[in-house]
Amino acid sequence: MSEPLPKVTVHTDGGCQGNPGVGGWAAVLESKGRRKEISGGEPATTNNRMELRAAIEALNALNKPCDVILHTDSEYLRNGITKWLHGWKRNGWRTSTKQPVKNADLWSALDDAVRRHKVHWQWVKGHAGIDDNERCDQLAGAAMKKIRETFTHRQLDEAMRRFKDGDGEASGSLL
Repeated sequence: MSEPLPKVTVHTDGGCQGNPGVGGWAAVLESKGRRKEISGGEPATTNNRMELRAAIEALNALNKPCDVILHTDSEYLRNGITKWLHGWKRNGWRTSTKQPVKNADLWSALDDAVRRHKVHWQWVKGHAGIDDNERCDQLAGAAMKKIRETFTHRQLDEAMRRFKDGDGEASGSLL
């Protein structure tokens, strides 16, 4: 008989100042009374990309397979992973209307990250006083602030130009 998987509770959030604009993501992970906070951001991105990045980074931060309850305030994230992903993959990363799936690079990365774990997706209402969701919002905001303090206006404008020219999938995490 195999040992049960360690249980982990995760809260995630992503945000963007402008959409597209400077973005931040964050996650709070808890297990056996231990807590870890992670966050980062990008100088040019979208809100949806940051929501996806938060979940990817949280799951990849786990050192071994776990039984995860992942709380998100993003319907896009929850519906994408629980309802739409299988069809997108079956259709060669195309939507039901034959359009390319937006953020396919991150959906693929999330699919890879999820495979290692047993993940239960829970939607929570954002900005509703849920402590760990509010903490993620604060951490994502701090990541965006750090980017604005680190990069010049010219660098942010250039990052946005590259982001838009690359259809939004070429931007890498910088924090």
